[in-house]
Amino acid sequence: MSDSSWAAFKQSPFLPATVLLVLIAAAAGLFAGSYTYAMANPTPHHIPIAVTGASDRPTARRFIGGMDQALDASLNLHPYSGREAAVRAVNQQKVFAVIEAPAGGRAIALDVSGASGSTVAQVLTEAAVKVGKATGTPVAVRDLKPLQKGDPRGLAIFYISLAAVIVGMVGSIQLSVHARALNPLERIAVTVCYALLGGFTIAAVVDWWLGALKLPFVQSWLILALTMFVTGMVFTMFNTLFGRWAMLPTWGLLVMLGNPSSGGAVSWPLLPSALGTIGRWLPPGASVNAQHTAVYFRGHQHAFPFLVLAGWAVVSCAVFLTWRERHPGGRPVGPADEP
Repeated sequence: MSDSSWAAFKQSPFLPATVLLVLIAAAAGLFAGSYTYAMANPTPHHIPIAVTGASDRPTARRFIGGMDQALDASLNLHPYSGREAAVRAVNQQKVFAVIEAPAGGRAIALDVSGASGSTVAQVLTEAAVKVGKATGTPVAVRDLKPLQKGDPRGLAIFYISLAAVIVGMVGSIQLSVHARALNPLERIAVTVCYALLGGFTIAAVVDWWLGALKLPFVQSWLILALTMFVTGMVFTMFNTLFGRWAMLPTWGLLVMLGNPSSGGAVSWPLLPSALGTIGRWLPPGASVNAQHTAVYFRGHQHAFPFLVLAGWAVVSCAVFLTWRERHPGGRPVGPADEP
């Protein structure tokens, strides 16, 4: 290609189109790879389990040892003085199940918690049945915190959080296309409005219309709204920093990394360790954690996921407002726009 042809190509729409072809193909592979890596083959890595009763008896030691072996030494045992304390730890989401070894009998009780993570409960139940047969130990498996009837696989929270993440991001993109003249404070205000309305609609459809989840409506609505606002402002922040290429870091952070590591589809003890740790610090993971506790562990809400969401909101808004002159939107402020 001659210098004149290259110069003409650089000035044509074909250069960005060619770049987009490569980026879209790479994004497709990375998108499929990130979800497959995180979710296709859930493997236990670190499962906190409460242990009560006569766990030092031969029957209990044999069963617990068999469980640990069956799950590739992934059990992290926490002794508790009694069942009440162990159940409290489940409600506080410190442990995912309770192994109780009665002092006067051979039977072992395994109390799983479907609401803590259906995938973890399934893995523990299947392992307990196999180990019980292999060791000749009677095992009674119960579910302390079953999932709601409309959500038998425990995926509804992941879906509503995913909707908030995607629509929050897309809403901000559409503002940049169709309402680019909005000035910074106006853009933030409109993002707040569509987040509140969108969060309400998601909660209303899932609870009132479909009946899939019985939500603590106001709390769930506000979590969804905060999630939509954060993801919208994350795109706005990247749009300020990277201009027209803002979709790349936004999609990578929220969709390719954040959603698979959120713990919504596969509980964090079954995720690759790095993803399970990183996911809690990203908006999708924080949203899933807050929503999950609100729906299934009322009265035991934690501050951490809200601090994560608030932190992303503050940083995104601060970057946008500090470097607002770099944002491709806005309009000149004239006398008519002054208060």
